[in-house]
Amino acid sequence: MKIAEVGNIVEFKEGLQGVVEKVNENSVIVDLTIMDNFHDLEMEEKTVVNHKKYKILSQF
Repeated sequence: MKIAEVGNIVEFKEGLQGVVEKVNENSVIVDLTIMDNFHDLEMEEKTVVNHKKYKILSQF
């Protein structure tokens, strides 16, 4: 399992995408505001995602 790094874009939960802001031991904190439809989703700006639950889309 490859662990995301700060700045990576990850996808999780049926298509949600975000930029990794912090890497923890078992999870990452993701900023969701990069999605075009973010305001329509009525979600918090940031969320926590377990390393086992995301796929890395782009790396820096």
